[in-house]
Formats: sequence, C-alpha cells, structure tokens
Amino acid sequence: MQAKLQMQSTAIGGMRQAQALGYWQRAFRHLRQDKVTVFAFFLLLIITLLSVGAGVIGQAMDLDPNKTNLLTRMKPPSREHWLGTDDVGRDVFIRLLYAGRVSLLVGVLSAATAFVIGVSLGLLSGFYGRWVDDSVNALIQTTINIPLLFLLILLSVIFRPGVAGLAVIIGLFSWQNNARQIRAAVLSQKERDFVDAARVLGSGDGRLMWRHIFPNVVSIVLVVTGFDVAGAILAESSLSALGLGVQPPTASWGNMLAKSFDFGTKAPWLVVSPGVMIALTVFSIFLLADGIRDALDPRIS
Repeated sequence: MQAKLQMQSTAIGGMRQAQALGYWQRAFRHLRQDKVTVFAFFLLLIITLLSVGAGVIGQAMDLDPNKTNLLTRMKPPSREHWLGTDDVGRDVFIRLLYAGRVSLLVGVLSAATAFVIGVSLGLLSGFYGRWVDDSVNALIQTTINIPLLFLLILLSVIFRPGVAGLAVIIGLFSWQNNARQIRAAVLSQKERDFVDAARVLGSGDGRLMWRHIFPNVVSIVLVVTGFDVAGAILAESSLSALGLGVQPPTASWGNMLAKSFDFGTKAPWLVVSPGVMIALTVFSIFLLADGIRDALDPRIS
C-alpha cells in the first residue's frame, strides 16, 4: 500500500512539474529525451559543418575540387584520395563536400521560398475567409495538380537556371502544403479569446495575424519546412539525373550521382559516395522533422 501511494505521489509530482514548464521548454525536454531525434540532429549537423567547411578542409588537405589529373583518373579509395578519384582525376572526397554546399543551399533556399509564400497565403486565407479563402484554395488546387517534376524539367530547359534560380523555382511550386497547414491552424486560432481581446484593444488585422496568431501556429510550419528541405534535395537530384539540375563544373550530390552511373561497374565508389550522402541527409532531416512534430504536439507531458 505504501509503495502504491509513493508511485501515485511521484506521478502527481511529475505532472505538476510538466505543467509548470512552458510550452517550448516541454518541447525541448521531449527532444532531448528522444535519442533518435538527437542522433538525427547531430548527423545533420556534422554533414552541414563538413559542407560549410569544405574550403578550409580543402586547403588543409591541399585538394581542389575542380583540379583534374588524367594520370590519377578512376583511382579507388586510398590514403591519398579517401573516396577515390573520378573520370578526370578529381578527388571525390573534396568534391563531395563542396557538392554538399550546393545541395543544402538548394534545400534551404527552396524551403525558405515555400515558407514565405505558404505562410503569407495561409494566414490571409484563414484570417479573412470568404473570397480570399476561395481564391487561395483555387490557386492551391490548381498548382498542386500540376506534376512537379514535369514542370521543373520544362522550366529548367527554358531558363537553364543557376543554383539559386533552381532553388527558387522548386520553392515557387512547393508552398501548397505550408499554406494548407497554416490555413487550418489559423481558422481555429482566430476564434480564440486572446484574439478578440487584442482586437478590442485596437490591434489591426496585420498585427493580429503576425503578432498574435502566427506565433501560435509557427510550430506547424517548422515541421513542414523540414520536409520541404528534404524534398528539394531529392528534386534537385532527380533533375540532375536527367542532366537538367545544377550544371558542371559546379558539383552537387545530384549531378555527381548522375555522372557516376556511366562508371558504375568500373568505379562503384563514384556511385556510393553521393548516394550515401543524399540518403543520410534526407534520412536525418525526415527523422528530425518527425521528432520536432512529436515534441511540439500539445498533448506531450
């Protein structure tokens, strides 16, 4: 009996402690306790730091990502070339790090573009309703039914964009999920008492949307944005596989993987390296976004 009372007392104490914590503190505590999410975070952090520090690493190892040497072409991994060399003698390891800069930039810039468009339209749609909501929903339904890969191929052929241009194009046609999630959240938030109180105190529509409603729905967008980063990296890889993504000599994981298919049997390390980097990066982003989604669930204790 005494043990049972002690267990109940411990449970009640834990509940009180959880209630005493704020929303973001509880979410952060949940994230720290989720070993899978922590692992995904550090894996993504290592990949990002290696990519950002590619220039420093290249100087330290005396390697140039674009330096060719036909005498050392198609060399397997060795002490001198950790991941081997490609068909023109360039070091695969240092190219992989420089390529990470490009692929991650495409993912982040694309997600940022989708974030700005999706959040703005979602807020307007959910807050004003009526014809604004109908117009935004019509735009979402029209654009979401266009095959994204086909459209990206068409635009890439017409404009031949650079890295930033390609990222913006992907983002311009990837905002629909952001807008739908934000719209649904705003529809419930705008009827809350704190919004009515702010309106009575004289807050205008813009202040209500961005100062009072948006901070309460931003957690949803953070999760969707994480998935957008991974989706943009995969989209760039798909385009590069067709020869329409980031163009050589600029290296990206996508065009490195696409070019390596020609030498898959002779030099399998050319296929494995970019393929593993794409898989690890996308995998860690998905795990991290999924962990954040669970942590930001208001039902967590």
